[in-house]
Amino acid sequence: MKAWQGSLGLAPVDGIVSPAYFVFEADFDVPRFGEYLLRSKPYVAKFAAASDGVRIGQWDLDIPRMRNIQVSLPQAEEQAAIVRYLAHANARIDKAIAAKCRLISLLDELDRSVENGLAGSISSMASGGREISWLGALPYTWLVVPAKRLLKEVDRRSKTGREGLLSLRMREGLVDANEFTETPIPPEDLVGYKIVHPGELVMNRMRASIGLFGVAKTTGLVSPDYSTMTVADGVDPHFYLHLFKTDLAMAEFRRRSNGLGTGSSGFMRLYYEDFGPIALPLPPIEEQRRVVQDIQGQHTETLPIRSRASREITLLQEFRARLVADVVTGQVDVRGIAATLPDAPESFENAVLTIDDEFQEVLSEGEN
Repeated sequence: MKAWQGSLGLAPVDGIVSPAYFVFEADFDVPRFGEYLLRSKPYVAKFAAASDGVRIGQWDLDIPRMRNIQVSLPQAEEQAAIVRYLAHANARIDKAIAAKCRLISLLDELDRSVENGLAGSISSMASGGREISWLGALPYTWLVVPAKRLLKEVDRRSKTGREGLLSLRMREGLVDANEFTETPIPPEDLVGYKIVHPGELVMNRMRASIGLFGVAKTTGLVSPDYSTMTVADGVDPHFYLHLFKTDLAMAEFRRRSNGLGTGSSGFMRLYYEDFGPIALPLPPIEEQRRVVQDIQGQHTETLPIRSRASREITLLQEFRARLVADVVTGQVDVRGIAATLPDAPESFENAVLTIDDEFQEVLSEGEN
């Protein structure tokens, strides 16, 4: 179903796979060369041309058309040289990407500490006021109200699919989905998606327990499986956006979620019927805005660094894809360089074939 996205590989050992997968015998003198070749952009494009279906995300590979794809193979010695060269080139690219991913992880930890500081500051300001079981004591001027009084679920469905799809991401929030995909979903496939308006809160029900919420900046569409909520008067949605990303709030969401899994994985869902009764603090609007301003001020310092690192990772991945395509299709002759390089470790050669997928998962964590 996803061969058109490069989702294929040569089995390193005997095993079993999904019955929905196609299994073929492969005849490459150097198997890893075959994997590099078939996952390169030129051949992924050929698989896309041999696939069809009702909608892009559900395309199936047409086997007769796939069998007619012409494959150009160099001699075995050149295949081995290409594999050796790409292994070493990948090592340098992977080292650079890993360093930038570590930087992003450190920035994430810093941002989380800032948001968790919100819970700590609430506790430090407590002065004989009310108390919430999962959060603790509150300042005297703060109220306690159920979430459903502050955030009311609405269910508006698109009839045309032309409002524009939004992607809910852990770091960026709600953003234009086209910024993160090379294959936009056509409007006819978005009919029935939920409409959200600026200032409304969106909750990914399956991942609420890891703080996957967002505040809409523009009108757009989100997954039908999300909860979309309007905000009551006297409520700054960004205050609750930050509150819901604290460890205490996520633990409460996990406790109230239903399904199979741990809450951070599996099929745990926080339905609005379980979210609505959760007791929430309601500070005066001026205090909400002050807290939001303080947190966003600190996030503003890390955002440019994270954005630059993410962009550099994307450029490195694009460079890798172009390099692999040029080398495996014979556009660049690397035999002379490869002859000067030692063999790459076996375990490393296995790893480089999937490392881009793993880093992409890190970068897109929490997307819809």
